[in-house]
Amino acid sequence: MNAEHRMTTEQPPLRAVIADDQALVRTGFKMILAADGIDVTAEAADGAEAVAAVRRTRPDVVLMDIRMPEMDGIEATRRIVGDAGPDGTRVIILTTYDLDHYVYAALTAGASGFLLKDVTPEHLVYALRLVRTGDALLAPTITRRLIERFAHHEEPQTLAPHRDLSGLTPRELEVLRLLATGLSNAELASRLFLSPTTVKSHVGRILSKLDLRDRVQAVVFAYETGLIAPGGGA
Repeated sequence: MNAEHRMTTEQPPLRAVIADDQALVRTGFKMILAADGIDVTAEAADGAEAVAAVRRTRPDVVLMDIRMPEMDGIEATRRIVGDAGPDGTRVIILTTYDLDHYVYAALTAGASGFLLKDVTPEHLVYALRLVRTGDALLAPTITRRLIERFAHHEEPQTLAPHRDLSGLTPRELEVLRLLATGLSNAELASRLFLSPTTVKSHVGRILSKLDLRDRVQAVVFAYETGLIAPGGGA
């Protein structure tokens, strides 16, 4: 049993919804999750079904395909996150390609991260448990590349018009800039000569002050406010 699993054994069983228009994909993921004690409360073949399933069963996490009939995963994510509030259901986007241009739109819609469909069973389970705790599934190099590629091509999407950076301290601004380049907490701690606990506290305050759900939204926010420019680095 790995460390991530041990840390979650005291929590209630994780509950998930799987949304994908391919029945074989849903079945495969359900088998993987069930084998690790995760309760799949519902399956959905399109976005509308996913929204209805979430409203009906209130799961912790949704595995959401992007390209589905009737309603795609982006619109479904937007509705689920809008219903959920800051402590509600989280969404992990499933995609076939790591630079699928729809993923950036899904992240701005409120998704907590994304996975490739060829993900290993171990990483799939870890990902669900990670976002269930309120963290974000942020693969630094892939997510940074994704945002840098598409941030300056997409129509502006305002996460919250009233937000600005004036409420952040100089140290918090520095942490946000580095976070936006894809650094993990451990890497931030090393770069800033701080303890991981202190870095985690800074990140938590940044999210709270800017009313952001998680690190993914913080990265998107940093690009969309111009705190860091695509290709610019920190």
